[in-house]
Amino acid sequence: MTDNVKDRDFIEYAVKMLVDNPDDVKVERKIDEMGVLITLDVNPNDMGMVIGREGMTAKALRTLLRVIGARNNARVNLKINEPEGSERPTRESREAREVREERPAAPEEKKTLDDVMNDIQI
Repeated sequence: MTDNVKDRDFIEYAVKMLVDNPDDVKVERKIDEMGVLITLDVNPNDMGMVIGREGMTAKALRTLLRVIGARNNARVNLKINEPEGSERPTRESREAREVREERPAAPEEKKTLDDVMNDIQI
């Protein structure tokens, strides 16, 4: 690894170890006035592994890239491209789902202790 592409090589290696389709991992590195931008493309089926639960894997990758950038006096950012044709739930659909989940279930018939004992035949 040469000094100027350690960040790109690191992210490529780390992501290929995470995903099921390592041949589909594509990493681009661009330098502009804001610093270094690493763009990551992965197979749509691997997107969940790269993002992680609540985005924790992506956050960890970004943190490690910033450390590598700091060691090389560069500001490094990671952009994970969303695969074409993917559908993320909209804010409205997430809110509607949360409301449905919070709605109480239909009230059940209350039973006495004797009824329960008779049901289980004790």
